Formats: sequence, structure tokens, C-alpha cells
Amino acid sequence: MEHIQPKQIPCFKRWNRKGWSVFASLKRYVTIGVLSVAMSILLLATQGASAQDADTAAVLRTLRIDPVGIVGTQAAPTRGTSVQTPVYDRKAEAAAPLQTVEAALRLAPSVDLRERGGKGTQADISIRGGSFDQTMVLLNGIDFTDARTGHQSHSLPVDLDCVAGIDLIEGVPGVGAYAGAVNIRTAPLLPNYLRFEGSGGSFGSGYGNLSGALTRGGFSLLATGSCRHSDGYRPNTDSDTRNAYLRATCETRRAGFFDLQAGYQHRAFGSNGFYAAYNPEQWERTETLLGSLRWFKRTERFGLGASASFRRNFDRYDWTRGTPMNRHRTDNAGLRLWAGRQWRGGWTEIGGDYTCNRIYSTNLGEELLRPHRAYTHSKARHTGNLHLNHTKRWARFDLAAAAGASFTPYGQAALWSLSAAWRPAEAWHIEASATQSMRLPTFTDLYYTSPAQLNNLDLKPERAVTWRLSAAWRKGRWSATATGYCRRGRRVIDWVWREELGGKWHSEQTGDLDTYGLELAGGYAASEGFLRRLTLSYACLTTDRDRSIVSKNALDFLRHKAVATAGMQLLRRLSLTLTASYCDRNGRYTAYPVAGDSSVTELRDFDPYLLLDGRLAWEKGACRLFVDATNLTDTDYCDMGGIPLPGRWLTAGVTVTLGRR
Repeated sequence: MEHIQPKQIPCFKRWNRKGWSVFASLKRYVTIGVLSVAMSILLLATQGASAQDADTAAVLRTLRIDPVGIVGTQAAPTRGTSVQTPVYDRKAEAAAPLQTVEAALRLAPSVDLRERGGKGTQADISIRGGSFDQTMVLLNGIDFTDARTGHQSHSLPVDLDCVAGIDLIEGVPGVGAYAGAVNIRTAPLLPNYLRFEGSGGSFGSGYGNLSGALTRGGFSLLATGSCRHSDGYRPNTDSDTRNAYLRATCETRRAGFFDLQAGYQHRAFGSNGFYAAYNPEQWERTETLLGSLRWFKRTERFGLGASASFRRNFDRYDWTRGTPMNRHRTDNAGLRLWAGRQWRGGWTEIGGDYTCNRIYSTNLGEELLRPHRAYTHSKARHTGNLHLNHTKRWARFDLAAAAGASFTPYGQAALWSLSAAWRPAEAWHIEASATQSMRLPTFTDLYYTSPAQLNNLDLKPERAVTWRLSAAWRKGRWSATATGYCRRGRRVIDWVWREELGGKWHSEQTGDLDTYGLELAGGYAASEGFLRRLTLSYACLTTDRDRSIVSKNALDFLRHKAVATAGMQLLRRLSLTLTASYCDRNGRYTAYPVAGDSSVTELRDFDPYLLLDGRLAWEKGACRLFVDATNLTDTDYCDMGGIPLPGRWLTAGVTVTLGRR
């Protein structure tokens, strides 16, 4: 057996089969000629790397065995055992009426996206009955979850045009991913290109985006910048968002794979009723800076990786616009090291990570003896995780297990996860998993006090064990999946209404919470003909929560959610895509019929609603014209109690992409 050194771009001289499209799974551009033997690409998605390992696969070795076989590997973006479920794919959803990352997540049956304003102004991301604080948010496998509040975790400086895919990740042992994680993956549209997008429409909205990429050998650079503005769909809902993002990767034969990303986001928006439905004068401004550097090196038998990351988030909240009330600065810094070895028994890995969360605030944390600039309070905490995991693959079976320990200010905790997969036939994939997870209280849970809220310094970490069973079938143009899960939560943290405390929301641990869910999805996809895409999905969820408890978050879950998408090629260059979503939310909320008057209230149930969106697009060469219509039926609806969301919103735009494949 002769070893051939890996090249930056594999090039083959001959190919006599039609299975070449499998190389798309490598997310690498491959020049293909002829190869007279079958190829096998093994994507080891559970191959024990971490949230900081490369999500872009690399060709690690080429062996000449007389026929030639090629093995590629992809490290999974989790700490230990994981299960990844795609919820957005750029290629599949290219024609859909989506303009923001939040709009893409809204179509996923597993995700409950609760917005307060239009076009991603402010949104909470929840997974399978969990709260926004129980969801870990990753960007290219790096954990950028906000330690102050999950309201800010979605503040990432990326636009939808540079997002290659979004995955739901389950089975992340350690601190943070109580209900799971959402991983947003960025990648260039083409190896070398320059792209401009401009659009405008209802409510004085406008959007401009300039992005591009440069690829030379093993080096790739992606850069994008954008500005989005709206005058608002009702008084004091105007918004401005600016994003700048850069990602550079470099792969060398000797030094390994390097991945650098950096970004900046500025948002300012009127918050009419966002945090107190009776107050129309609220306003908020946030700024986010983030960066990370990751390194990964793999040889035939060994792997080694390391990463460092940093995120700083500024937040200014005005109870009355123009008069600052609360100011916060949250810093999250993380380090990680891991090492693994391939042997006859499979892949074994050991690793550890460290995270420091620090907040400076006008009201969160412990009071400072001397103010730090405008901040009078501060608090820091340190957490660490150690893990040992092992994976083994057979012809039709995969098995993975992980064990670890977490070290937090609340003490030590042992955590574990298990997963197994079976492929009984080429078209089938059956998977089962069990994971133990935990989450620390946020700084808001611990310290926030207001005339309507009372903090609790005695909170402890909440824990959960989640069981999941899924089956997937794919044959030709058709596919179907079914997933069932059960999460048993212990010492669950929530804000609960207490009349005995003077009529306030109190941060407390109300006990146990079991969540049960079922998800079904199926679809058809074709590259030619009139009907190009048809997908249907449905999710239902229930809990055993005591309904006598007036809870702020735990009971406001989506008990039924259905989504349908249809894509049609009307003419050679003209396409139409429609999406419909039905949401039936559990729970009740307090409504304030008279703006500015908190003494007049009504208790209302969430009303189910149906939304219909559409995009009509014409494309020729580098130019594409489109017209988007969201909420075509002008439905009155809300995701958060008492905060109406936009009615019919029309947008027209153009994109120009200069580049070549």
C-alpha cells in the first residue's frame, strides 16, 4: 500500500459513473476527470470532535490500493457524542421567500422562533419545548451563547446569503445545551465571486448587502457587510441593523487547518411593548463583537485540535426612549483543547474546555466599590468541562458514547451521552440517543429586579435527560423522517407570578418538567419539471407541567406546528415559491387594552394563526429580480403576548452575482 500526500484540490483523470455528486458532502470544490473504480466518502459525523472542530470536511489521505480509494472525514461540531438534524440548507431553500436567519428558522418544525418585531429585529430561539435560555447558539461550531440572557444569543453578525446551512444538534454533554443547540454554518456561494443585493418595500424598509469570496489553493476568504432599515409597522417599531463579517480558512499539508472568523453587529430599534406590553415608549440598542480562531490537524491515526473565542455584547435599554434605564456589557471568552486516536476499536478522544463569563451592568451582579465607567455592578464566573468519548462504525451500525465532568461555581457534575444508528437498507437510517444535559442560571435569572420582577440568588443549575428515536427514508426524489423524543427536566428555572410577593414575577425553580414531542416530515425535490419542490412537516408537543402555576416561559410552547413549502418553475426563467405555516400556541398572556395604562388588563389565550408567504423570481445570468410577500393574508397574530407582528409586507429587490463555479 503506497501513501500519496494530500493535495489542496484533488484532481482525477477519469470517471465512468454518475455518483460524483457525493463530493458535495465534502463542501470542497473538486476537479473531476475519470476514475475507473467506485468511491466511498465516509462522513464520520459522530467522530468525537467538539463545537470548535472544523465543520468543513477535508480530504485527509489518499491511498493507492490498485484501485484507488479516498477517505474524507468531517469532525462533528459538538463536545462529545452528538446527533445533527439539518433545519436549513441554502441550496434547497434558495428560491424560498427568506430574507433573514430568523425567517429560515421559523420554517423548521423543531424550532419555536418567537419574534417581537419584523425582519429579525428581536427574536428568541427555542428548541422542542425548551426556553430561549435553554438553547445553545453556535456559529461554525463556536459557542457564542449570551450568558446574560437568551434574548441576545441570536445577535450574530451574519446575513442569510453567507449561511450555507443551519443544524439542530442534540446530545451536547456539558454546560449550556439543556434543550439542544443551533449551529449556523457559513460558507462562500462560489470559490471566487462578488455579490450585491438591494431591496426595498413596505413600512419604509430597505436592505443593502455586499459580499464576496476569494479562493487560492488551500486559502479561502469570505467577507460580507450589510445594512437593514425600517420605519416600523406601527409606532415606535423603527429599526436599523448593520452587520460586518469575515471568515478566513487555510489548509496546509504540514500545519493543518486554520479557521478564523470575526464580526460586528449594531442594532437599534423601537421596542413598543417588547418587555412590558402596556408601555409603547421602550427603545433598545445592542452592539456585538465576536471572533474565534480554530486549529485542527489530523494524521492517519491521530487528531489534535484547539480553539479560542471571544464575544462582547453591549446592551442599552430605555424604558422611555432617550432616557437610558439599564446598560449591560457581557464578555464571554473560551478555550478548548482535544486529542484523538484512531485504532482498531474505533475513534477515542479526550479533551477539555474553559469558559469565562463576565458582566458589567447598572443593575446585574454585585455592587462595585468603585464604578467601572457607567457600570455600578459586576460579576464573573468560570466553568470547565472534561470529556472522554468513543465512536465505532461497522458496515451498517454506528455506536458512540461519551462521559464527562463539568466544573462550575455550583460544584462538579458528571454527564454522559449515548447514540446508536442502524442502516437496515440503503434508503433507511434509524437512530436512537440518550443525553444528560444541564444549564446554569443566567445573570438575569440571578440578579434582575424591577417593579414587576424579583430576582433569586439561590438558583441552582437545571438538568435534563433526553431520549430520542428517529427514522429517515430517502429514495430518489422522495424523503421522509419521523422523530419522537422525551425530555425529563429537573429543577427547571422559570419566572413565576406570585401574588403573595406583591404581585411580581419571581425567578425560581418550580420543580420537574417532562416534555414529549413527535415530528413528521416528508418531501419531493427535482431539478427539472414544473414542480421543483414540495415539503410538508408537522410537530406536536405536550408537557406534564402543573397548570395552576402562572409561568412566564415554560407553558408558552407550540403544541402544534405545521409547515408546507411548494416551489414551481412557471417559465424558463420565472419561478414561484410559496410557504405556509400554522402555529397553535399553548398558554395565556396578560393583555393591556389601553396603551400606557397597566391597571386595565385582560387575560387572553394565544390564538392559532396561519401565515402565507411567497416569492416570485426571474433570473438570467448574473442578475436575479424578485418580489417577496410575507403574511399575504394580512393575518393578525403574535408570538409574544400582546405584541402584534407585521401584517402584509411587500419587498422587491435585485441580486447581481459576478463569479464562476
